Amino acid sequence: MRDEQVLSETSQFKALGHPLRHRMLVALRQRPATFAQLAAALGATKGTIGYHVKILEQAGLLRVAYVRRVRGGTEQYYEPTSPRLRIAGDAPVGGEFLVKAALNEMLPPEEGEPETTVLRHVRLTTAQASALVARLEELGDEVPDHPAGRPYGVLLSLYRADIPALPAD
Repeated sequence: MRDEQVLSETSQFKALGHPLRHRMLVALRQRPATFAQLAAALGATKGTIGYHVKILEQAGLLRVAYVRRVRGGTEQYYEPTSPRLRIAGDAPVGGEFLVKAALNEMLPPEEGEPETTVLRHVRLTTAQASALVARLEELGDEVPDHPAGRPYGVLLSLYRADIPALPAD
């Protein structure tokens, strides 16, 4: 079984719906970080980061990974509560939530960089759709994360489409 967090609460979607909080969670997937480290990476103040960390903590999306003693006090390092997020079937939002998040972080490709976006409409049986979902999840799990690599996003989705059926001839 995958280590994933199933999102179902309105508070979780409100927390993730803010662009800075979404970027914080994405940044923390690299490694745990302090308020100061997040502030430097995201171009925000430590106070702003602290406010948004508390919201993510209350929504159950962030936790303290460890505490380190430093001169004059301690530093708390934060991490996501799970490496993967999945939207529950009965959630107040659907897959469009993740699609919008992906669109907000997309950058235009640089010269010579690989990039693709494919949209295809197909008709599938429930069994075929289930098999495709399993394969997409396997594919997502197989993508290696190279710490020295450039950041890319991978969004895999199978969704019911509102495609009209043409009448028979």
